[in-house]
Amino acid sequence: AALVVETREHAATGGGENLQWGCGLVGLLPGINSSGVATGDTRRLIDGIKSSSSLRKVNYWNWDFAPRITDGQPQYLSEDFVFMPNSWGIPPGSVSQQLRPAGAVGFLDGDGQPCPAEMATVLLGPNEPDISGSCMGDMMGRCTAPCTTEEADHCPAAHLHGAGGRPLDNGHCNCWQFSHATGCGFWPLEGCSRLQPLPTLWEDAEPSCVSAVMAAWKNTTRTAVQKGYQYLSTPLVAEDIGYARKWIELACGCSEGRCACQEASCGCPAYVGFHFYGYDCQPEQGDYDTLQQRLDAVARIMEDYPFVKGAIINEVGMLNCAPVDENPICVPDG
Repeated sequence: AALVVETREHAATGGGENLQWGCGLVGLLPGINSSGVATGDTRRLIDGIKSSSSLRKVNYWNWDFAPRITDGQPQYLSEDFVFMPNSWGIPPGSVSQQLRPAGAVGFLDGDGQPCPAEMATVLLGPNEPDISGSCMGDMMGRCTAPCTTEEADHCPAAHLHGAGGRPLDNGHCNCWQFSHATGCGFWPLEGCSRLQPLPTLWEDAEPSCVSAVMAAWKNTTRTAVQKGYQYLSTPLVAEDIGYARKWIELACGCSEGRCACQEASCGCPAYVGFHFYGYDCQPEQGDYDTLQQRLDAVARIMEDYPFVKGAIINEVGMLNCAPVDENPICVPDG
C-alpha cells in the first residue's frame, strides 16, 4: 500500500523553513538490497517520488521506531529515504530505548543492522485511538475488544495468520499473544475505567483518564525532544479529525483560540495525522467526498491554529468488504 503525505505548509517558526515532506511508501519494497542499493523499477519509482519533497527524499513508515524484518520480509531502505518513526500506543513504553536520534543517518534498524536512510525530525503520534478497531488475522472484524480479567480462563486466542477464528460471543479475544490490534483504541489503559477508553475519551467525562493520557503523551514527547525531534503529529486518527483537534487543544493548552504553547517541547503537535480508506474506487460512491471532508476539517484547524503546518496522511487504501457507516473495521470479503 502506498503512503501519501500531504502538507500545506506555513514557514516554520523562527527558521524561515518551508518543509514539504512529500509522498512516500509503506510495506515491502522489492528492488532494494541489504546494502541499501535500489535498482530497476524501484529506482525509477524513488526518483519520481523524490521530486514531491523539499528534502528530495522519499518518506517511509512502518508503525514502529525503525525499519525491521516483519513476517519474514525485510524493510530495506536506501539513502534516498527519510524514515518517520511512530509511537504506536499511548504509554511511553520503550520509547527512550527504541527511538533513534532525529536526523541520524546510518542508524541501526530493528534488527541491529545499519540503515542508510535518514531519521526524520517528526514523531508520529499514536495509531488510531479514535476507533476500537479489531484484532488482526483470523478474527479480523470479529474480535473487537480484549478479554476482561474475568474472561481470561476461557479467552480464545487470535492468530495473525489463518482464517475462521471465533472470539467470544461478545467479540472479545486474546489479541496480545499471537496477533495484534489495528490500533491502540482496541486496548485498555492504566488510569482509565473503561475497557476501551480511547475512542470515547473526550465524551466520557472522566478527567483522570484524560489526564493519564496527556501525561503519557508528554512523557513520550519529552524524550523525543531530547533526541532532537522538532515536530510531532497528532494521533493518526482513523476517521475523526475532531479527535485530533481536541488533542491539539489539550496538548497545546488552547482556550478561546489562544494556546499556551505551540512547540514540541510541551507536546504540541505541528501536524494532523489521519488515514483514509475507501470501499470502492468509483467517485460516485462518495468515498472521495469523505476524503475532501477530512482535508477541509484539517484546513479549519490550520485556520484556527496557524502553528499547525498541515496534514500527514500515511495510510491510504481500499477495504475488501461492504461499506459500514461507523467504526470502519470490517470482515474481509464480507
